[in-house]
Amino acid sequence: MSKVGKYLIFIGSLFRNTEKFRVYLNLIEESVLIGIDSVFIVSIVSTFIGAVTCLQTAANLVSPFVPKYIISLIVRDMTVLELAPTITCVVLSGKVGSSIAGSLGTMRVTEQIDALEVMGINSTSYLVLPKIIGAMITFPLLVILSAFLAIYGGYLAGTLTGAVTPEEYTYGLRYGFIPFNVTLAIIKAVVFAFLISSISSFQGYYTQGGALEVGKASTKAVTNSCIAVLVADYLLAQLLISG
Repeated sequence: MSKVGKYLIFIGSLFRNTEKFRVYLNLIEESVLIGIDSVFIVSIVSTFIGAVTCLQTAANLVSPFVPKYIISLIVRDMTVLELAPTITCVVLSGKVGSSIAGSLGTMRVTEQIDALEVMGINSTSYLVLPKIIGAMITFPLLVILSAFLAIYGGYLAGTLTGAVTPEEYTYGLRYGFIPFNVTLAIIKAVVFAFLISSISSFQGYYTQGGALEVGKASTKAVTNSCIAVLVADYLLAQLLISG
């Protein structure tokens, strides 16, 4: 519980004694580092997840009474509700989370954060807040890209293998579509972005020791971020779908 309390105090310190707006112009740079540099890995993972989902669904539809468009319907709902937001953010927790924790941990052990404090700068707000805002801006965009590529990957896999025709796949995508599912995916992405960036920043900011401890902080950041994402995924599903 002491860690949780320390984390909450850390979050509160982000909004105390904030600097002038021009100080936070590195937000664009943080958004590029977090979002643009992650496009490739997100694209690869999403495309193949969609393709595998389509092929496995088709392989399990053995009854001739089940229409083929059910394949794309399952791919659509699995992608939008779960695979795109959750799997993408789990992947990003490994890439982005370790990067944030490593950079802040290095600044801590090399006393750069202490130098900022001596100059009277709120180091948590100056260093961490742009990372959190940048993640909350770019993660939903990456999730939207992930959903599109996963559905398109399923389309390519299904049509090229003959498991489903293009017309059936397109019909299944439109059949019984619930627009709120897209909103739910974006809400998940924003919440996951906050959790991953803040937990990783917390682990890196309070690193003590040397290079070995920086590596340990990065490992803890990835582990704790993944756990937080999965717990938040369940809670959001319970509140926004079941509730």
